[in-house]
Amino acid sequence: MAAVLLLGACGTQVAGDANEATPTESLPWTTVQPSAVAAAQLVGDQRTLTLTARVPDGRNPCVRALKAALTDSENNTLWVQITCSSPSGDRRSGCTGERTASTRLRLPEPLGNQKLIVDHDIQFTTDGAKLPALRLCGQLGCHPPATGCTSASYDQALLAADAPEHTYLNSERCDGKWLVLDFSWRTGPVCGDTTASPSGCSSRLGDRWFFRAKPAGWAAITASAAGGCGTVQRAEPAFPTSLCASLAPLSSSLHPSYPPPSASASPSPTRSQLP
Repeated sequence: MAAVLLLGACGTQVAGDANEATPTESLPWTTVQPSAVAAAQLVGDQRTLTLTARVPDGRNPCVRALKAALTDSENNTLWVQITCSSPSGDRRSGCTGERTASTRLRLPEPLGNQKLIVDHDIQFTTDGAKLPALRLCGQLGCHPPATGCTSASYDQALLAADAPEHTYLNSERCDGKWLVLDFSWRTGPVCGDTTASPSGCSSRLGDRWFFRAKPAGWAAITASAAGGCGTVQRAEPAFPTSLCASLAPLSSSLHPSYPPPSASASPSPTRSQLP
């Protein structure tokens, strides 16, 4: 398993008054991680790795000892962690902005076809990359499933729709180029996706999304709780009627509507409430 360091975030801090900035030498410097890893490149013999990350920045010095370290190597995967020292946890440091900075790491062997994971969850690969730059992988890994009428492909569509965690499919209609997904998720405190969820999780919310196949995967068109094709064909006239004509409206329990109260419905003030 990859070694994990418990580090403070190295992202942008909430800016205080600019006059609060003080020399950072008098403030505590702590070990932190970059807020993001922007790029990775292999140099020369494919053993020298250059990593570009987002680090704190301000009017005073904000970063020391930016470095990358190999923390584990297992199952054709290399784990690398980037750290630096910064006073950005104290807003008096003035380190409220960010800039890019690079650091190098010498690998024990050429990366080859191994997967590179930086800071626990950012994946890079040489497969399909335009070297010397490595290819940044997406949420579904370095080799996402092909777009089609498969469960793995539907998972990609749910990501495209920004579906809540622990969402599960109720139904799908797919022809390989167009897709309709009905999905729902439990609601309530601490509701997961196990059969042992608390009784307070018995209620659900849900949604229906329409998609079109693109080279990068399923692309969301629109969402609608209404039945039929009206909403989706207004957004995308080419959407096939055969996939949407018989759609029933979503249950109001899955997709409740909360219209704002009308001004006319507001009660009139009583005489005692008048000035």
